[in-house]
Amino acid sequence: MKQRRRIYYNAQQRAIIWEPYQQGESLHNIAKFFDRGHSSIQGILVKSGRIRPPVKKRAASSLTAQEREEISRGISSQ
Repeated sequence: MKQRRRIYYNAQQRAIIWEPYQQGESLHNIAKFFDRGHSSIQGILVKSGRIRPPVKKRAASSLTAQEREEISRGISSQ
């Protein structure tokens, strides 16, 4: 099999991988969707112990990009 360029799956693609996997779909069938070998899918699943990781979200107390910009401009104007 010809070696292909490495693919880095984004969050949306990983969600597409996890849904059929949790429904019992084989790794070969999931990999066909991305035109890849099953080992590229297996690597994503193994990293989390084949348990779907929780969706990441920022804490409510963290600053927004706009707030960070406002602080940065305030500091630089002094």
